[in-house]
Amino acid sequence: MKLIRVENYEEMSSSAAQLVEQQILNNSHSVLGLATGSTPLGLYEQLIRGVSERGISWQHVQTLNLDEYCGLAEDHPNSYRHFMNEKLFRHIDIPLENTHIPDGKALPVEAECRRYEALVDRIGPPHLQILGMGTNGHIGFNEPGTPETSLTHCVQLETSTRNSNARFFSDRDEVPTHAITMGIQSILKSEQILVLASGKKKAQAVKRFLDGRVTKDFPASFLWKHNHVTLIVDQDAYSLAAAEEE
Repeated sequence: MKLIRVENYEEMSSSAAQLVEQQILNNSHSVLGLATGSTPLGLYEQLIRGVSERGISWQHVQTLNLDEYCGLAEDHPNSYRHFMNEKLFRHIDIPLENTHIPDGKALPVEAECRRYEALVDRIGPPHLQILGMGTNGHIGFNEPGTPETSLTHCVQLETSTRNSNARFFSDRDEVPTHAITMGIQSILKSEQILVLASGKKKAQAVKRFLDGRVTKDFPASFLWKHNHVTLIVDQDAYSLAAAEEE
């Protein structure tokens, strides 16, 4: 586990962008695992600037997103396909056919999970997987209790996760109750994993993660079983762990 401590969200985003761009420079045909939510927004802004200001090309890159809400069409304003198109893909030179996200409307959902896992194996696994960390330790939508052996699957979302994501919807009741997510084992297939954590609301999760105790009650802890994980954490998110050091 490599720990990179930075001052704030902006520095976290910039540091993460440097690692992603270096991966693309090292291998123009890189497969990148991407995440949604508020945590990677600054990273995606930096990557968009990287195309125009630093000449980074995504022409041959393939992307695999972690998850998608069940029941939302790709053009729904709260679908993760729509999020990725608007926050990253439409602003860089990646062909849209090189961007892959589970189909939230596909039925039966179990068949879509199998299709997506096969896709991960066929074009990946990712050379670099980007992750956020939920306040309850979820990675992707792998909630507490998810087994280490899990592959892409449909999950019922915890109340805390739905509450956290309600800010993106006009009403909490509109937040989907289920999602398709790459599983713990799917994520651990990646060559490298980059975890981002920012803000005081993530401080407890970061502290628990850094204690190194592996348990399915805190899914992010399974990352300790991977041999190439980098955690970039800002001062606020590291505050409780720092206090314990003193």
